[in-house]
Amino acid sequence: MMKKKLWIVFCLLMLATWPAPLHHAKAAPYFYDVGTTHRAKNEIYYLAEGQIVLGSLSGRFYPAKYVTRAEAAAIIGRTLNFNGEPRATRFKDVGKGNFASGYIQEAVEHNIINGYRDGTFRPDQFVTRGEMALLINRAYSLGGTTLSAAVQQLKMRGIAEGKADGTFGEDEPIIRADFAVFVARAINPQYRVNPQLSSIGEATVTASALNVRKGPSTNYGAVGLLYRGQSVDLLHVVGNWAYVRSSGIEGFVSRAYLSGGAAEPGENNELLDYVRTQTIIIDPGHGGYDPGAVANGLLEKEINLNVALKVKSLFENTGFGIALTRETDVFVPLSGRVSFAKEQGGDVFVSIHTNAGGGTGTETYYYSAAATNPYVEQSEKLAQCIQKRLVEAWNAVDRGTKRGNLHVLRENSMPAVLVELGFIDRKEDAEKLGSPYWQEQAAKAIYLGILDYYALESGLDFQPLYDRVQ
Repeated sequence: MMKKKLWIVFCLLMLATWPAPLHHAKAAPYFYDVGTTHRAKNEIYYLAEGQIVLGSLSGRFYPAKYVTRAEAAAIIGRTLNFNGEPRATRFKDVGKGNFASGYIQEAVEHNIINGYRDGTFRPDQFVTRGEMALLINRAYSLGGTTLSAAVQQLKMRGIAEGKADGTFGEDEPIIRADFAVFVARAINPQYRVNPQLSSIGEATVTASALNVRKGPSTNYGAVGLLYRGQSVDLLHVVGNWAYVRSSGIEGFVSRAYLSGGAAEPGENNELLDYVRTQTIIIDPGHGGYDPGAVANGLLEKEINLNVALKVKSLFENTGFGIALTRETDVFVPLSGRVSFAKEQGGDVFVSIHTNAGGGTGTETYYYSAAATNPYVEQSEKLAQCIQKRLVEAWNAVDRGTKRGNLHVLRENSMPAVLVELGFIDRKEDAEKLGSPYWQEQAAKAIYLGILDYYALESGLDFQPLYDRVQ
């Protein structure tokens, strides 16, 4: 009897000290309508394992159903470990009772998704493939701030390949299966097409033992262990989780247990996260067979383009999206300039012109009737910021900010201004308008004026971007 008791005690001690398996026993998710031959099976079940996508009570995923804006906010929010607790939102059509209210509010606060000018979010509206591309770029800081750039980033990184007909189908609503594929590829490079990840930094493990997991949450099973002092290559970041590689192990670890490089969550650049959501449209007036004003051996269309290209150069590599309505000597109709700005998802619009008529000085216009362009207050603020900077930079006569019923301002759907740099038919102004040096000063003034506007709107510290030119 004594021997039997000793044997039981021995067995219990062995069980207590035996290493626990890396994969926790957990029932694998299964959907009746996602079988073993379904093209998106791997990605759907990967997200389901992390409780990022959920099925119905009847055990179905409905892979062919379209994704709503509320569902998209919830899915992306879960990948980023947002607090999805239902709560009040800023939108009149998203109450606390909406299943995605917490995710919607937090996604909006992180500038991943936006509402509409009428104060609605439209949670049941379907998400298009183009909107999906922008959401993924914003959520995972891929760098694409315009629609075309966002699509290009997804293709370049092996997240999306486009449709069989060679298009991306930007305006088509996206189905749940495709959305799952894109999100899975975005967060886990192992699901991408020909992934080629390079290190974005190095970090050191600070925990005594750190689980490396299949996905960016503790819902995912572990695939290995790292130990204190071990060095890892950072390859990719998803919220507060880092995708790392070390000693033949590859997967996700909590950034709270890493130090160095871009490891600590506290080192997230709030400014960069914000500016990556913003796209600036610069509109060089006239062009092609339309020279604009002509005097003193100068053509307005050339001055406008020269300054616009310099503004673009200043904004490159800042994180902002920047797009010009024309970059060469071509004619673009007024309606085409507005359409371009809207297609690019512009957040501000600045049209550059040169004045004529015998006066002197600088003036900036904005449209003041909210019936067509509702951004009156923002447009006026943007005009004031740019006007102030231009007057200072050129030591010009301040003709002030003015209301103007101009097509590119009136028909736009974003804060929009039109700058008249100076008078081409005034000798003193013309000397500056034709000078590469003064054109550069004008470009810097417009750049700084736009930053001034954004600093006022966001409340963020833009000093790093001011330092680029000052």
